[in-house]
Amino acid sequence: MTLIAVAADKGAPGVTTACIALAAVWPRQVLLAECDPAGGDIACWLPAAGGGQLDPGRGLLSLAVAARRGLRPGQVLEHTQKLSGGLDVLAGVVTAEQGAGLELLWGSVGAALAQLPGLDVIADCGRIGADDPHYDLLAYASAVVLVTRDTLAEVVRLRERIAAVSTALATRHRQSTPVGVVVVAGHRGFHAALADVRQALGGTSRVIGGLAYDPQSAEALRGEWGGRLNRSLLMRTARELAGRLASSLATPAVTPAGRG
Repeated sequence: MTLIAVAADKGAPGVTTACIALAAVWPRQVLLAECDPAGGDIACWLPAAGGGQLDPGRGLLSLAVAARRGLRPGQVLEHTQKLSGGLDVLAGVVTAEQGAGLELLWGSVGAALAQLPGLDVIADCGRIGADDPHYDLLAYASAVVLVTRDTLAEVVRLRERIAAVSTALATRHRQSTPVGVVVVAGHRGFHAALADVRQALGGTSRVIGGLAYDPQSAEALRGEWGGRLNRSLLMRTARELAGRLASSLATPAVTPAGRG
C-alpha cells in the first residue's frame, strides 16, 4: 500500500521511538521496517513474541540476499518477525559495515516495501546526510517524514536538510513526494512549539504534527504496550499524528527510482 520513510538530520533524536510509537497505533495493517544504513537497535531493544530476542540474521540482511536474485513484494513477509505485543517487524542491519553492503539494493528494497499488498510500511531510516544510495529507498516512499526537536539550532539544520532531501528526490523523478516534519516537544507549550517551528520553516515544508517528549513512556516501549502506556501523552500524540498521516496518504503508483 504505502511506504512512509521516517528520518532525521544529524543530531536530531527520536526516529526509532517515533517509528515504534506510530506503528503501535497505526490505524491500518502495518509493518515496521528498520532501514537505517548505520545500523539499528530493534533486534536487541525489543522483545520477540513469546519472549527472547529477535533473530538478527532474519530481516533486511536475509531480504538483501533474496534481492540479488530478484525481489517480489510478497517475499518481504518471509523475512519479517513478530514483536511481543503483535507488531510485525523487518529487523535491520546491526552495523554500518553491514549497511554499506546494501548500497546497490536500497532501491529494490524500497520498491518491494512500497508494493506490499494490504500493508502500510513505516520505515525507520535513521539519520540521513548527503545524497547517497540510501535515498533510492526514500524515492519509493509516499511521504518522507523528518523528525526534529523544537530548538532553534535543530530547526535551522532542518531547513537545509529539507532542501537536500527534496533535491535528492527530484534527481530520482520524485519531485511530488511530500517532505513533512514531526516536532518532538515537551508537554508544556506543546502546541506553541509546533507553531514556532511551522513559522520558522515558512514555506519550505509542512509540519504534520508533534510527538510529546516523554522519556518514561519511550522507555516503556521496549516491552509490551497497552494499559497505562496507551494513555500516556506520548501515545496520545502518536495516535493523533498517525491518524492524520494515514488519512493524508493515497496509494501511489510506484515509479523507477533511477537518476535522470
